[in-house]
Amino acid sequence: MSSALSLLSEANRLLETGDLPRARERCKEAVAAFQAAAPADSIQAAQFFHSAGVVLETTGAYAEAEACAAQASAQIEALPPGQELLHLQIMGLLGNSLRQQGEYEKAEGPLLRAIEIAESMPTHPQEILLAWNNFGILCKYAGWFERGERAYARALEVAERLGENREAMTATILHNLGGLHHARGRFDLAEEPSRRAWKMRRRLLGANHPTTLADATAYAAVLDRLGRYGESLPIYELALDFYERTFGPEHYETAATLHNLALVERAAGHHARAEKLARRALDIKTKLLGATHPDTALSALNLAAMLIPSQPEAAELLLQGALAVLTRALAPDHPHVIRCRQLLEGLRNADHHPKREALR
Repeated sequence: MSSALSLLSEANRLLETGDLPRARERCKEAVAAFQAAAPADSIQAAQFFHSAGVVLETTGAYAEAEACAAQASAQIEALPPGQELLHLQIMGLLGNSLRQQGEYEKAEGPLLRAIEIAESMPTHPQEILLAWNNFGILCKYAGWFERGERAYARALEVAERLGENREAMTATILHNLGGLHHARGRFDLAEEPSRRAWKMRRRLLGANHPTTLADATAYAAVLDRLGRYGESLPIYELALDFYERTFGPEHYETAATLHNLALVERAAGHHARAEKLARRALDIKTKLLGATHPDTALSALNLAAMLIPSQPEAAELLLQGALAVLTRALAPDHPHVIRCRQLLEGLRNADHHPKREALR
């Protein structure tokens, strides 16, 4: 047992230094050692598997994080009342790890359970806010936009009850609310919360903090859809330089920024550069998330839109694969599904020439 705890402590230390691959491996070793040891009591097991799951989720090992969360959940459910805080954290971890694998319907139950537990703890407003925020993020990806708006409205209401963390948590909710409006195609509504989030974060953390840059790129994505490419381009270039230097050339944030930068270059008429950037984004997401993840499919969809004029056959193959993934994960009326179908129909109609449309 002590070996497992020591390995988990080392994994957390590595995580703090940014060494994600070694942190992930040490955490997996810790889990194996814990499972091989003598049975622990339920509360100790629940705490261990939750802590390990958090490390694994942070390092991008979402399936392994889900497994840890499921084991923690099985332990906590067997306990008498009194562990509500740990219980809701476990539910949040389980739901988030499922969402990050593109399993949106499966993620709904655990995240709603986390909200239920959090709302029963009125003296923990930050936990209530986080539970609603997690559900709002799921709603964005799943296309449950009205439910997502209600989730963020509740989160902003709770944020007013916070003390010293009020501004930071409000910035987080505004960032995500802007993302929800962006995913819905309501770019007019997305601009104000996205801009406010970036402004607040600059004041709290400085212009070059990773979280500030995440807010900046989210705002830039909105600017793209409003046709303000001259404002978004320097934001993406700054962020890409930071992510490649800090996280490496194959990190998710690098891929997301490449994806958006490709769309700006395409709008500027730099087709060859746009295609190169889009391919890099798709390659990284495929490696990190797998070919059947909805986020990977979205990058495939955007690359296909760029290839239609010059490489229609390659574009069609990409669109067919993307549509298969998106229709499995999203509702039929989701904007991404509709756009994918429109592009495919355009390819099959010699008189139709679809225009580029940026998707995030």
